[in-house]
Amino acid sequence: MDFTLNQVADWQIEHFSYGENKNLHDYGIASWTNSVFYLGLAEWAKLSSEGDRYYDWLYQEIGETNEWEIAANFKNHAGYSLFHADELAMGQFYGVMYDKYKEEKIIDATQARVDWIMNAEPNEEMVYNNKQLWTWCDALFMAPPVYSKLALLTKDPKYLEYMHHRFEQTYKHLYDKEEKLFFRDSSYFDKKEANGAKVFWGRGNGWVVAGLCNIFKSLPKDDPKYPFYLSLYRDMIDRLVEIRNPKGYWHASLLDTESYPTPETSATAMIAYAIAYGINTNLLEAEVYKPQLMETWNALTRFILEDGKLGYVQPIGADPKKVTADMTAVYGVGALLLAGSEIYKLK
Repeated sequence: MDFTLNQVADWQIEHFSYGENKNLHDYGIASWTNSVFYLGLAEWAKLSSEGDRYYDWLYQEIGETNEWEIAANFKNHAGYSLFHADELAMGQFYGVMYDKYKEEKIIDATQARVDWIMNAEPNEEMVYNNKQLWTWCDALFMAPPVYSKLALLTKDPKYLEYMHHRFEQTYKHLYDKEEKLFFRDSSYFDKKEANGAKVFWGRGNGWVVAGLCNIFKSLPKDDPKYPFYLSLYRDMIDRLVEIRNPKGYWHASLLDTESYPTPETSATAMIAYAIAYGINTNLLEAEVYKPQLMETWNALTRFILEDGKLGYVQPIGADPKKVTADMTAVYGVGALLLAGSEIYKLK
């Protein structure tokens, strides 16, 4: 397993690039897409035989090059709102690097951005095109764990109070209590798949359950809201396991697998990460979930090519799309490294 994950990480580093002029939100060095890879690699570096090399690359080539800034920073606004949750994904990576290096410069810009957001007055409309709030389900991965991490580091409860308020706002808006899944955003409330089912995006729901795990890493168990997050997490995991393909993976669309028959590895890896984390932290019963998790991991490894390239990753988008074996993306690799890191720790 060490060899497999190192090979995947090395392939992505070798093929890594980022934009410097156009669409920095999706392709810049501090974009959400790349941030997920950095986060997965930083977690894998804790365990890998090549960990020192990966940490050095992350510190020098990413952190120092970017001056530990958040995208759309105060110095050079890239055109996206300073409120945008996706821009905070970088803060999760910085949090892991701060834990290792204990250098204040690593976390300063993240705290400054979050403080600015909390003191500003956003547009309070819960509509899908308002990115000043967490109006799309992906945001529940990107931003909340940054708030819980800052609360842990600073011992200041204001970060958790803000996180709880905004998370619950999104939950009430997008969570379907009957299906126990999240709509991507409000534009999908009335849409249907070809088979008549509601549209629930595989990766979107993967973002949510993986984000919950990242919140758990720094949320005290005696926090009054902890039971809410735990109940949501368990309900969603059980529902996702229920609708998993018998071969071990999930599809781009969760409820219309005939229209989207191929595997989708970024969703599958995010969900696998969430299940493995739950087993390792006793949030889920190992005897119940571990056999299914290992089926999923075996499925994921079948989609890694001999050179380490991960295939079947749905491209950037807000809805289910067709996926092919040669499609890859940096966030899919990050998700795989997150999943592999937790599975590596299984007893």
